[in-house]
Amino acid sequence: MADAAPQGSKRKRDLDAEEAEAPSTKEKEAGFGNGTAAPVRLPFSSFRVKKVLRESARDKIIFLHGKVNEADGDGDGEDAVVILEKTPFQVEQVAQLLNGSPELQLQFSNDIYSTYHLFPPRQLSDVKTTVVYPATEKHLQKYLRQDLRLVRETGGDYKNITLPHLESQSLSIQWVYNILDKKAEADRIVFENPDPSDGFVLIPDLKWNQQQLDDLYLIAICHRRGIKSLRDLTPEHLPLLRNILREGQVPAFASLPFSCSSHLGPPANTQDYLSTTLCQTCFLGRWVHSSAEAILQRYQVKGDRLRVYLHYLPSYYHLHVHFTALGFEAPGSGVERAHLLADVIENLECDPEYYQQRTLTFALRADDPLLTLLQEAQKS
Repeated sequence: MADAAPQGSKRKRDLDAEEAEAPSTKEKEAGFGNGTAAPVRLPFSSFRVKKVLRESARDKIIFLHGKVNEADGDGDGEDAVVILEKTPFQVEQVAQLLNGSPELQLQFSNDIYSTYHLFPPRQLSDVKTTVVYPATEKHLQKYLRQDLRLVRETGGDYKNITLPHLESQSLSIQWVYNILDKKAEADRIVFENPDPSDGFVLIPDLKWNQQQLDDLYLIAICHRRGIKSLRDLTPEHLPLLRNILREGQVPAFASLPFSCSSHLGPPANTQDYLSTTLCQTCFLGRWVHSSAEAILQRYQVKGDRLRVYLHYLPSYYHLHVHFTALGFEAPGSGVERAHLLADVIENLECDPEYYQQRTLTFALRADDPLLTLLQEAQKS
């Protein structure tokens, strides 16, 4: 079992128990705000399960399509998606389940073996609940279990088929802009490089509750707008990509000793941190920004225990990079979708048009219209 997350880490939004300032009326009307420890209500009433979109006994998760705000069950309500997921055990709290007189029901007993149903106290029985409301047909299809098909997309296929299709079909990414503009989730930002061209914010992914390191999952979202995916990347974007890799991973190496005679210690002030150039001798200088040092202090995860990659196709079309624990089988970390950031950087250094020319393989749902479009084009 991985080390427990430090006490200083807090759950934010659905991951945070830290009380935050209530959003303004304008923010509430716009549909965004930061987390709060105060009791809240779901943004709808009278949830009626219409369909189980997907479930996994292994992952202890279920995706529900429901009708909400119905008037006397007349079927005229709105659509919502609710995802219920049992949260992982927190090492420091496990003993509380067994001390005293826990509520138990015996299932069977045989020699030294016995099995029980244990009913934990309220504070140890939370269920992570993700709500998409109001949900569109695209959301319902996104969470519905589907058979997958592999497809190979050439650079020409992307320009002539995929890009036009995505521009007409893609979901809103206003929630991404809310994060970048600090209108939502500002208290969840772990680190930020504020440069508008080559900067980014590092934020915990909502799939991670920050209570243990086994399933560590953070996302780096770039400040620059207009970079949709891997296909848009050129050498112009190398400073941004290097910043994400360096500033995301350097904290993980900060505990290593300095080995370069030219760099006998960290810079004396913040400005020197920001202006430090890379040194190949001592591996990125092993100097970290003060904000980035907080990542090491919070998570204590070294760089060789991180998987840093981009998705293609991504789930939303604003450039972002995934940071996950190496031992965690995160969704989309398979070879048909994940592209390691270090490899992406090297590919662009070797060939400026690598991602405009390269044929890329990825999986699509069997009922995805894009699959049909690409298959038909490849037959002709």
